[in-house]
Amino acid sequence: MTRPATPPILSELRNSSSPATQVAALRALKNEIIGHELKKEQWIGLGVLAPITRILNSYRISGKRKHRDLTNGGATQSRRRTRTDEEEARLQAIIIVGSLAHGGPAYVAPLNASLVVAPLLSFLSPTDYPPQTTLAALRTLNAVADSLSLEHPTTDLSDDGLPGLLYTEQHLNSVAQILEQTSLSLIVQQQISLAATLLIKTCREDHHRILLARVGVLEALATKLASFVITTGCSLILKDGIVPNPGHIENIPPATARSRLAPILEAVGVIIQNSKTRTIQFLDAPAFTKVFPKDERDVSSNHDRKPTWGSERPSAFVTRQTSSNPIENLLPVVPLTPYHSSPVTQTAHFPPLGSIVPKAHTAQSMKSFGLPLEGNSNQGSSLNENEESPLIAWLIYVVRAEVGSTRLMAAWVLTILYRSGFADRRRETGFALLLVPLLVRMLDKDEKILEESSRAYDASFVLSSTPLIIKEKVPGILAMLIIDSIELQRAAVDAGVVKKLSQLLKESFDPLPRSSSMSLWTPQPLSSDSMDTREPGSASRLGLSGLSPSANHVTKMREAVLIALASVAGLKDEYRKAVIDSGVVPFVIESLKPYSMTSPSVAARKPYNDESPKQNTGLTGNPTSVVLAACGAARGLSRSVSTLRTSLIDASLAAPLFVLIKHPDLEIQVASTKVVCNLITEFSPMREDFIEAGISKILCEHAHSMNASLRLESVWALKHLVHTAPNSLKMTCLEELGPGWLKQIICNDTEDLSLFPGYRGDRDMGMGTPITMGTPNAAGEQVDLLNAVEERSRESSQVVEDDEEDEVRMVDSIGALSRPESNHRQPVLFRRPSSQGTTKESEFSLTNRMRTDDLAVQEQGLNLIRNLICGTGAPEMIDYLFRELGQDKVFDMLAIKLQPKATHSFIREKRSPENGIRQVPPPTEIIIAVIYIIVHIAAGLPRHRQLLISQSELLKLLVPLFGHAHTEIRVCCAWLVINLTWVDDQSDQMNCRSRAHELVKLGIYAKLEVLENDNDLDVRERTKTAIHQLSNLVR
Repeated sequence: MTRPATPPILSELRNSSSPATQVAALRALKNEIIGHELKKEQWIGLGVLAPITRILNSYRISGKRKHRDLTNGGATQSRRRTRTDEEEARLQAIIIVGSLAHGGPAYVAPLNASLVVAPLLSFLSPTDYPPQTTLAALRTLNAVADSLSLEHPTTDLSDDGLPGLLYTEQHLNSVAQILEQTSLSLIVQQQISLAATLLIKTCREDHHRILLARVGVLEALATKLASFVITTGCSLILKDGIVPNPGHIENIPPATARSRLAPILEAVGVIIQNSKTRTIQFLDAPAFTKVFPKDERDVSSNHDRKPTWGSERPSAFVTRQTSSNPIENLLPVVPLTPYHSSPVTQTAHFPPLGSIVPKAHTAQSMKSFGLPLEGNSNQGSSLNENEESPLIAWLIYVVRAEVGSTRLMAAWVLTILYRSGFADRRRETGFALLLVPLLVRMLDKDEKILEESSRAYDASFVLSSTPLIIKEKVPGILAMLIIDSIELQRAAVDAGVVKKLSQLLKESFDPLPRSSSMSLWTPQPLSSDSMDTREPGSASRLGLSGLSPSANHVTKMREAVLIALASVAGLKDEYRKAVIDSGVVPFVIESLKPYSMTSPSVAARKPYNDESPKQNTGLTGNPTSVVLAACGAARGLSRSVSTLRTSLIDASLAAPLFVLIKHPDLEIQVASTKVVCNLITEFSPMREDFIEAGISKILCEHAHSMNASLRLESVWALKHLVHTAPNSLKMTCLEELGPGWLKQIICNDTEDLSLFPGYRGDRDMGMGTPITMGTPNAAGEQVDLLNAVEERSRESSQVVEDDEEDEVRMVDSIGALSRPESNHRQPVLFRRPSSQGTTKESEFSLTNRMRTDDLAVQEQGLNLIRNLICGTGAPEMIDYLFRELGQDKVFDMLAIKLQPKATHSFIREKRSPENGIRQVPPPTEIIIAVIYIIVHIAAGLPRHRQLLISQSELLKLLVPLFGHAHTEIRVCCAWLVINLTWVDDQSDQMNCRSRAHELVKLGIYAKLEVLENDNDLDVRERTKTAIHQLSNLVR
């Protein structure tokens, strides 16, 4: 059989006789493959990428030099000059690569293997290449990024692909130059939008975001955003319409109809998310100081709108902050009272009767807003430092005025700024009334988005899948916005978010249509191994098929909906019940099933070849991101006794979780352990199933993990498991953990050693110990990291209760059932976070996270001991604990945790007279855990109380705690006195009197007399009992 002849087009590309014939061959190839999937695969098999790459590389240097000569010459060049054959060949080659990239993820591997991406990136420089070349390169790179996003989730992403090549200073400087262009021509505006879109699709890691901020991309995006501020007429100018300073809008031409706002906003959000440092850099960009001048005495917006209610404002309503921000005039009236306290019977357009008061009461009316003031006259900070950026009000205006993706991205950036602390917390009511309903409405199937396309200047920029993008993005934005706010959650539920989210989740499990892009039949069997793109000839072979666009959309939407459901169900039991009643529990359970650990090539091809209806969804399981989101949803729903005993047990939630907790992926192990933590509590009907399945051994193994998060969650779950458990199970858990290991994580004195400057330890090798507090930050200030866990751990010391309307309160002695992701905060007046000390070193410091995790593990380790020695068999467990850990070592450990820490302060203003040394008290959570252990020991046998009263040094450390600011600590101190003065029988009478005299001698009786007038009722009642018992013994 003779070998088929090489096609003439390929022969001409390999050995061209002239540039003109090469251009003709490239055009012929382009016309043949565009829109023809089978032809693309054939040409890849023939090895067409090698000559294409050679053509791009050969014209890269010469084209760069010629373009510089043209742009730098004295003669003015015509914008429509005829392209040379070399430029045309380069342009046709770029278009061909883009057409191949549109073939899907299977073409990513040969494109990477042919090294064609590198010359494409070199064409991004707008100063070195013609605009048409740069525009074509941007379109092709976006096509490559699109195909890259469709790769199968089990495929490992290599660092030598598009993101790895793009994120270098050389190429990002070119991207910044594209964004900095001020021309209003169509081709330049297309370049700007495509450059922003390329960043959106490829920016995946934190080091990508750091690099983008470093090379000036963030400032360039801010400048583009400022141009839209000017176009909307919201730049701050004098009331007579004259610009205060012509330089304020210098080099910022207003945006035109050809400019697109959505990609600029999305690129900004991608870069500044999860970083206060980059957010400050963005808000302090020079462009914003030009359009939002802060030093003008009397400024207003170009828009001059009369207030709705005239000059006299009702006390219950406010339209703008008490600041010089005239953009607030464009926003509607917002009630000062919180959303959930507003009378639902009142009309939304008129204030309640009798609420109009004179202007003199305006300041007093702010109190009805229910927000605490951060009044501190000694701060010495200027108003401008604490003033909210006018950009916040402008974004709210854009959200209300725009539609489609522009509204969506403006809401996203606004949510990021709000969650990062750069928006006034008083806006929460406004968000509940203005922002949340709009976001929920965007989930409607009949939501109109066609107005967006009518304003677009190029059909290629109109997102044909805008409804799909909205379904993917809106739930995540809602989740971020309402995560820890009951007021915003109520607004979302009232807007019908539960019904809409549940419908989307159910739709994500509907069968998907088969892909129209089918692979060619081949007599050769498909290899089960992933192709190595470095092997010879790999540029002539397609890679893995990956996911279809529909399956990729379903995956993203499912993940976002699960995250949103977790946020809705996080705080109130009535919302959990609403979520469960919507029928989503079986779908949440189905989302807990990960991809099977089969070959990625086989799994990737199943969507295209499997005929079964079940596999027609394009998915054989769920990627890691969906499994993590499903764990979050299951965790939120399991925070209620009623759901644990009914819906969740009926849906067999325990079975998939027991598989996930042994999954090889650490993130899945951590997320599933968080859910298990809720399912093994005393009142959970699934507790016995987990115990019989051997959960204690698995948790003990995970507690020894080198991963800090898995170690913390495992100890947390063990704390729940041993509560009210039989002593045999408690002893088994302690044996499997190892008494020495438990003592080490609680009392290895890492915080003591780290107090001294210069101390560093090798965490992994066991040399020394890691720093836990007292490390100077970038500003030179000594950081108290022991108290850094206060916000995170505050909930662990509280008893979980759903809310005031719930009929079931889950009260136990082990603290919170399972902490939410973040605390429910009370909004405070805005104070802009300072840029001092928030450098990238402190923000991304792994050491800081290690310290916080270590202290959290210490707290949970102490709570584990607390639960080991409580319950019916407590005396036996106290003896067992003393025997295993050592009696003296246990009391020494408790004393060490209560001792204040001496730390060095390097800030002159904070030095004490004792050579700059100051005393730092231990965290409140550590104190509570330690006192509860002491209280439980005192609740044991009389000999345990005698042993405790003999620990004079420990008791001396407890005396100051009777006046502690935390209520629970004062209650615990009163309980300690009650237990120590309890008389079991007549044989203990004399010893009990001796203990009472010892307490009086320590000054505890005087402390109790002060607590008799405590503000807290529980403290007063426990104090009465303690004084009564103590008084009877010392008479």
